[in-house]
Amino acid sequence: MSRLGEPGRDGALMEEIVSEDAFEACVAASYERPVFLFKHSTACPVSAMAYDEVASYLENAEAPAPVYLVKVIESRPISNVAAEWLGLRHASPQLILIKRGEPVWHTSHSGIRQSGIAHAVAEAVE
Repeated sequence: MSRLGEPGRDGALMEEIVSEDAFEACVAASYERPVFLFKHSTACPVSAMAYDEVASYLENAEAPAPVYLVKVIESRPISNVAAEWLGLRHASPQLILIKRGEPVWHTSHSGIRQSGIAHAVAEAVE
């Protein structure tokens, strides 16, 4: 899957999830290759910095893992479904790596860094 969806401030693209069906498609895609779920608050400066880190990862990675974006304010029900489905306490911003339907790595807030994202993907594909 290539970079899809909404262009970020710096040109990176993410696929926004706005329905439960789209979330389930995200999880289904993780059976083919690891994918990220990025829970993002459009009203939070810390989340804006995390967004920039995720966008930098997408721009700089040779073969980036797909990133699915949930805007937690605009799509609160989807954010809640994701937290329940994955068994992770909600945070925002939060980045979750999903492989074969299970979260294999996650971080939040200032822990969302381009280098950590790339490292998590490398570990997941080994």
